[in-house]
Amino acid sequence: MGRTVSSITQTFLKEQAAFARFRRALRRQDQLALDELFASARKHLSAASYAAHALPFETFLLAMLLEEHKEVLRLQRETDQLRAAAAELRADLDCLQGDLDRLRAGAEPAAAEGAPPGSP
Repeated sequence: MGRTVSSITQTFLKEQAAFARFRRALRRQDQLALDELFASARKHLSAASYAAHALPFETFLLAMLLEEHKEVLRLQRETDQLRAAAAELRADLDCLQGDLDRLRAGAEPAAAEGAPPGSP
């Protein structure tokens, strides 16, 4: 007895094959990007099998969008971390600049501030 409904994997492969001519018309770099999008959709085929109410390609597009959004969130976190690190470096640089200015003026560094000049 055969299946009456194609599996989600079979449906995915059919949809991907339907875009073969479109893919060939793209530049090589764009072909690779499209391949990555289809690969990201493939990661979610088990979840897509539960979206029987939607059109299959809509489900695949949503899976692609999900992967792209995860990458955006990762990049936002990385950017926030880099900004925080840059702020810390700026604060350290400001502190060092202040010490250098005091040394140039003949005063002791900030670590010895508050002690009378010439005291150990």
